[in-house]
Amino acid sequence: MSDQVLFERREHIAVITINRPERKNAFDRATAYAMEAAVDTFEADDELRVAVLTGAGGVFCAGQDIIAAGKGELGLTERRGGGGIMALPPEKPVIAAVEGHAVGGGLELCLSCDLVVAASTAKLGLPEAKRGFPAMGGGLFRLPRRIPYAIAMEAAITGAVWPATRFHELGLVNRVTEPGEALSGALELAGEVAAAGPVAVRASKAIVRHSSEWTDEDSWQNQQPFVDQVVNSADYREGMTAFAEKRAPVWKGR
Repeated sequence: MSDQVLFERREHIAVITINRPERKNAFDRATAYAMEAAVDTFEADDELRVAVLTGAGGVFCAGQDIIAAGKGELGLTERRGGGGIMALPPEKPVIAAVEGHAVGGGLELCLSCDLVVAASTAKLGLPEAKRGFPAMGGGLFRLPRRIPYAIAMEAAITGAVWPATRFHELGLVNRVTEPGEALSGALELAGEVAAAGPVAVRASKAIVRHSSEWTDEDSWQNQQPFVDQVVNSADYREGMTAFAEKRAPVWKGR
């Protein structure tokens, strides 16, 4: 894909790696555009059902490259926003595999993903307030959707950085692994996602993501277009047939 962002296919799983370990995988403009290209490639490939997003060199991501920012070079794109993904995540699921630190924009990168697998030694947080400015990559409105409001508020206004184990207790981190095993753990989880019906997975992600925006009354109507896409798909018929025939389904992704 590029030197800044590596892209690897592992059957139905894409592995996207931020490759700037000398800058703790912080984003400059080129890295953001490389990430956007990687996300676009993942989104457009019907054979790829889920992506794992990770960082090289034992660090997930330190957010915005401050040196680049000082030169007026922000790590964002016009279409997908911060990090080339934060404003417009893909429709297919993405799993963050976190080692080391995921702070500032690094945590916001996690919040752009649907699931998070982290090493027990990883640290996550939004330290921006300590530096005199607010988090601007979605963290201030996405974090309180993923963990309790009061705890999200504490994280936002103190700039605290907490261990992955605490975020696991709070419900943001899905699985905690031994140090150095976050990618393996994320790939294991990705395999479980990839084994499910891809049309149903995309629809389920969309409904869950939008659910916080809908009232209960509206939800029945608003979810129907996503449900209809599944019911009218070849995968829906294959799922029913495979269940009746007591065999593993062969998904077509449509």
